[in-house]
Amino acid sequence: MERKRILTGDRPTGKLHLGHYVGSLRNRVRLQDEYDCFFIIADLHTLTTKPEKDNIEGLADNVRSAVLDYLACGIDPARSVIYLQSAVPEVVELSLFFQNLVTVPRLSRIPSLKDMARGAGLDEMPFGLLGYPVLQAADILLPRAHLVPVGKDNVAHVELTREIARRFNNLYGEVFPVPDVLEGEFGSLVGLDGNAKMSKSLNNAIFLSDDEKTVRKRVMSMYTDPNRVSADVPGKVEGNPVFQYHDAFNPDKAMVEDLKTRYRAGRVGDVEVKEKLAAALNAFLDPLRERRAKYEAQSGLADEVVYDGTLRMREEARATLTAAKKAMGLSAVWNRISRKAEDVKKKRG
Repeated sequence: MERKRILTGDRPTGKLHLGHYVGSLRNRVRLQDEYDCFFIIADLHTLTTKPEKDNIEGLADNVRSAVLDYLACGIDPARSVIYLQSAVPEVVELSLFFQNLVTVPRLSRIPSLKDMARGAGLDEMPFGLLGYPVLQAADILLPRAHLVPVGKDNVAHVELTREIARRFNNLYGEVFPVPDVLEGEFGSLVGLDGNAKMSKSLNNAIFLSDDEKTVRKRVMSMYTDPNRVSADVPGKVEGNPVFQYHDAFNPDKAMVEDLKTRYRAGRVGDVEVKEKLAAALNAFLDPLRERRAKYEAQSGLADEVVYDGTLRMREEARATLTAAKKAMGLSAVWNRISRKAEDVKKKRG
């Protein structure tokens, strides 16, 4: 029986961080043996908020960095397809078809688009950003994915993809699976400042490639309970970023529960809680750092992985687009015109 497929990925805007791992990377690695996995490096999506040429010129390095993070986390290019979005032109054509199956009011109800616009300092919504989820639907459906591992902020986007797939199938016939969504176990990981999700642009992230000293420094600066002015004051665990990170990355659950109990009772200081978190995070990141250094030392490896994966994805893209155009009847239009034109040319001699 043919295996089901996964599509997910990242915009190449810089190094990946712990929020990416919790939101999606962990599930990607876990599911490689169960599904045929397609991981997109979505460089076209960066243009929606950063269309300037200097940003585009930095994409190649960001793509390589993302690939190295993938490999360090355990994504295996022998089992998974890692590819570059802009090198698969069929995605743009499929996106164009899908634009006609969704309304502007429907897109306007997706809250993350306004958040993205604000985050990019945009006063008005560009057309490309409004259509971001439609292009994302084309990303997902081009390899005919059945499952999409995403962070919480992308769940609404996948729901739109499901609507588009159903509408296309109802209009033209069954071409696309209606994909399910798989959220990360911990949802969006709050940033170090406690005010927003982890983000490079907000400078509140711990990156997968950060060294031990940097991780410790960032952990020790983390936001905790603002009402706790000394270690003997009972503290709040719920909503406390330090304990969210302990839950996500500290495998010693007995230690975590002990810290929570003592924190609530005012019997442990923030320094001890953070020191133990820094140790747990560095223990988690050590093997990733080791693997990343090994792959980084292999000159051209990241480029080769993306090149081979993109060629593989192009095959899938051509097959899907052919099926979509045939179902819509667009293939027949060209076929009729081309046959008639060839007949006319033959008669003319």
